[in-house]
Amino acid sequence: MARPRQPSADESASEGRGDPLKIHFLGAAGTVTGSRYLIESDRSRVLVDCGLYQGVKQLRLRNWKQPPLDPGSLDAVVLSHAHIDHSGYLPALVRDGYRGRIHATPPTNALCRILLPDSGRIHEEDAAYANRKGFSKHRPALPLYTEEDALGALEHFSSLEFEDRLEVGDLSISIQPAGHILGAGSVEIRGPAGTLLLSGDLGRDDDLVMQPPQHPRSPNWIVVESTYGDRVHAEMDPIEAIGSVLARTLEREGTLLIPSFAVARAQTLLLCLDEIFRRGLAPEVPVYVNSPMSTSVTGLYHRYHDYHRLSDERCAEIFERPHYVRTIQESRDLSSRGRFPAVILSASGMATAGRVLHHLRQLAPDDRNTILLPGFQAPGTRGAAIAGGAQAVKIHGSYVPIAAEVVQFDALSAHADQRGLLEWVGACQPPPRRVFVTHGEAVASDVLRHEIEERLEVRASVPDHLDEVMLS
Repeated sequence: MARPRQPSADESASEGRGDPLKIHFLGAAGTVTGSRYLIESDRSRVLVDCGLYQGVKQLRLRNWKQPPLDPGSLDAVVLSHAHIDHSGYLPALVRDGYRGRIHATPPTNALCRILLPDSGRIHEEDAAYANRKGFSKHRPALPLYTEEDALGALEHFSSLEFEDRLEVGDLSISIQPAGHILGAGSVEIRGPAGTLLLSGDLGRDDDLVMQPPQHPRSPNWIVVESTYGDRVHAEMDPIEAIGSVLARTLEREGTLLIPSFAVARAQTLLLCLDEIFRRGLAPEVPVYVNSPMSTSVTGLYHRYHDYHRLSDERCAEIFERPHYVRTIQESRDLSSRGRFPAVILSASGMATAGRVLHHLRQLAPDDRNTILLPGFQAPGTRGAAIAGGAQAVKIHGSYVPIAAEVVQFDALSAHADQRGLLEWVGACQPPPRRVFVTHGEAVASDVLRHEIEERLEVRASVPDHLDEVMLS
């Protein structure tokens, strides 16, 4: 572990009493992926989130480095939510020696039972494909972890309902609703010196499916995400916007391909498509969900309907319309059909892996088709390259031309924008002593830091990767 820097005077001399907390920024510092925060007191070591790095190769390579901690020394792991950039390193952590419990809300627990084994399978399949095709420089290419590793990690999961308290040594921990996706929360840690609140990923007040995030109470310190720290979401009706894109694609007799995250984004898109057809904004055509994970996750929206806006009856109306592509052969058959009037939702949302790559190879070279990117695309991903106007992208070792129409908008983003983030931090009474801005690209984080200091008159900073700060 790197040596911690000396705390400044206002970090050391505060009204809090008792042994200090120390926070180690092991991920999501200077980038929007790889969330990992180690919280230490004199008696306890707790890891909040344990995510994979995604995006540019320089970041992805961090996944292959041992994190600067001994997994066996941790007393607990707490998850804010199930997205892979927050949970996806857990199989490696357990494989490498973590023996404690992993605490998450019941929906997060259920989602991880789908996402983590799937992630392990994808790592194995990508390594096997690279070995068959010979396009990896590694001989042989190995998976980061396996499906078996993921199943082993799931044995350590425990459910923690919103607002229930978990005692870990001298720390008291709870999870508060954060919107964003099913089961997502902000993690509050109370220690002898004060209270630290880690936002996780915050949702929107106007999300079509999820409830707004709960306002914070009175934490002494806040760690806040900044994915949209420099932007405000456009004022648009996503249902009308998608309806317009679909209508003009069908006029060309094309296929609308939507790379979609399996959790939250796919379900919100299915709601939008149901409304589009109900309102007559575009002709009704077949909707295919070609993602086993999306199919499984959609079932959880029935089971956990008390955790979001939609009734069980409305879920049934929305989610029974699509055709769910379950087997590999069904996926191949769909991909081989090429262009035809339809909507295809397929993971992953940033076109980094999964079945969507086969659809891109088939559909992207045809200018009658449309690729709709309905959310943030992290730098270095294929989705970001496509959104940026790339004439071709590399898929499975060869370049595929992009002739299809490309549309990107953030109307379906599950993240709060700058306005929402400022309102959330500003709801603290009294204001926090300090805010740490993380989980964003450099510009987004620094803009939000500036706005917090100027508008809210609260001290804010943007930690660097592996920074350590004493909170006392």
